[in-house]
Amino acid sequence: MEMGYFMKNDGWNPFVAGALAGLLAILSVYVTQKMINKSEFLGTSTTFVRVTGLVEKAVVPEHVASNDYFTSTKVKVDWQMLLVVGVFIGALISSVTDGSFKIEPIPPLWKQYHGGSIINRAIWSILGGIVALFGVRMAGGCPSGHGLSGMMQLATSGLVAMGGFMAGGFVVARIVNFKKKGAGND
Repeated sequence: MEMGYFMKNDGWNPFVAGALAGLLAILSVYVTQKMINKSEFLGTSTTFVRVTGLVEKAVVPEHVASNDYFTSTKVKVDWQMLLVVGVFIGALISSVTDGSFKIEPIPPLWKQYHGGSIINRAIWSILGGIVALFGVRMAGGCPSGHGLSGMMQLATSGLVAMGGFMAGGFVVARIVNFKKKGAGND
């Protein structure tokens, strides 16, 4: 079978990518429940908190030792952290193999709507990350935990969460990516 079936000129074939993501979800359930005896499925939000704890532990270990959250959650490298690293590596390999990899400090769409300032982009990216992580912690999980894992189990909470993510994403995208005046598109 030739590579053209798996990849299009503009990236991976969405049917192949979707099928591979589905197989990965099934494999993740098997591995987490049968091989490492964990009850939770795909999820990554706790990883970012644990990384913060690991960094903080290197700087002020007494604060981490006395922090109620870190004592209950345990600051450690675990399978979820390795999942995040694997997602990064997999995305890098995918973008290199389909020819879409490029380093761009300012994505073209951002530049079109918000200008070319790297500092402006960094500030909004950091603020967006803080807001997203705050929401994730309030919701008790991230989109991969609620959305992917919940939806693959047909859980009502997963379906409702994904609907909320999509609706929120549409609203925020509309607010943030407003058209410049005189751009010709209404």
